[in-house]
Amino acid sequence: MTRPKRALTRYTTANRVNHWINAILFVLLVLSGLSFFDPILFFLSGLFGGGQWARAVHPWFGCCLVISWIGMFVQFWRSNLFNRDDAAWSKAIVHVMTNDDENVPPIGRNNSGQKAVFWAMTLLIPTLFVSGLLIWEVYFGKATSIPVQRAAVLIHSLAALGAIFVWIVHVYAAIWIRDSVRSMTQGYVTPGWAWHHHRKWFYQLASGQRVKTEPRKNP
Repeated sequence: MTRPKRALTRYTTANRVNHWINAILFVLLVLSGLSFFDPILFFLSGLFGGGQWARAVHPWFGCCLVISWIGMFVQFWRSNLFNRDDAAWSKAIVHVMTNDDENVPPIGRNNSGQKAVFWAMTLLIPTLFVSGLLIWEVYFGKATSIPVQRAAVLIHSLAALGAIFVWIVHVYAAIWIRDSVRSMTQGYVTPGWAWHHHRKWFYQLASGQRVKTEPRKNP
């Protein structure tokens, strides 16, 4: 697909590759984890070659996810710091949902919803990792007591449910806001999209602050 001539770069290639690695690992973790979360979901283990393989690869997926998330954190933490604009935008959430632009305060690169997803995952992923290590029998089974393992299982399960909920909200919002998915697959947005959804960011680009644009490419 041809990139529009005046398109604005929303995410670089490195941003997008890191994001999709993170997304794929998360889905693999959810599928493998749910397979032994409840007997009714055990059929999901067939995706990994059976119960033993699902149990074996699950923690390794988790280790890879932590490494991937560190990359995401390094790239995006600055643009996800909360400020006064987020409070004003959150108060106008009804107008945001109804596309009432006149009553929606201008927002920067990310809105408060995006920032909440980012920081929620920044909390939940390390929680899942640490609690997962405590119940990784192959390497740490002898180093942790049964009561500690039981507590870790509970914490791990609750954190997993929280992460799944946050992920569902994130995916729904990406689909609901038209052309958001394109920004993470092709990397660009139109000036109109930027003005509509992230007006302060658009003004920063228009004024020449940290502008990232690319020349038009032929298909």
